[in-house]
Formats: sequence, C-alpha cells, structure tokens
Amino acid sequence: MPNRYLRRAVELRRPTLRRDFFLDCVADAVAQVQRTCPPALVGVDIGTEEVPGRSVLWREDRVPLAAAVDATAGDPARIVLYERPLERRASDREALRTLVHRTLVEQLSALTGRSVTDIDPDVDLDD
Repeated sequence: MPNRYLRRAVELRRPTLRRDFFLDCVADAVAQVQRTCPPALVGVDIGTEEVPGRSVLWREDRVPLAAAVDATAGDPARIVLYERPLERRASDREALRTLVHRTLVEQLSALTGRSVTDIDPDVDLDD
C-alpha cells in the first residue's frame, strides 16, 4: 500500500530475528579471532546448537555455554556454542555479543593450549 505522503510503498524495517542476531555474534567473534590469532582457528570447526544435548555432561545447577571436543584421527576439533544458555546469561544484545566472543576465546584457549590473551589481547575475563 502506498504511503500517502511519499506516494510510493515504504518498506518496513523488520527487527533482526533472534537466531540471526546470534549467528551474527558468532560470525563476528570468529572474525575477531581470525584478525588477532588466526592459528587458533586452524583445524577447528565452530558450530552452534540451540541447547546442550544429552550427550554433553553438565551439572544440574549449571548449564554449559559451550563445549569443546578434541580432534580425533578422522575428525577435526570442534567448538559448539549453545544459543539459549548464552542468551539467558546476557542482559542485552551487546552483552550477548561480548559473551559469545569471550566464550569462543575461552573454548579455543582450552582446546589449543594458547592463553586467552594470546588469542585476543582485548578479552577481559574479569567482567
């Protein structure tokens, strides 16, 4: 329907879907690590799941935000970031972006043996 003031249709901006925003956060986090420490990503597949599955060991009182799996003879190392637990822990979208990045860096550190500051000198784990 045309806008009566502009005499043409106006495209309405749709808010970014929750899932799309989360995937953007993951992509941004990977890109940041690619800039600061590309070797940390070599041989590591990074993926997302909505929630941790039953195969993930976790305590009833603490839901994991991510999981890292060492490489095997036939499979690369993997990091899985869990969307819903990360979203629930973050207070807003900017906090989610920061938390996803920090979580990825922590998992890469655990997987590769590199220090967090080697992977990204700007990550502050005390926040």
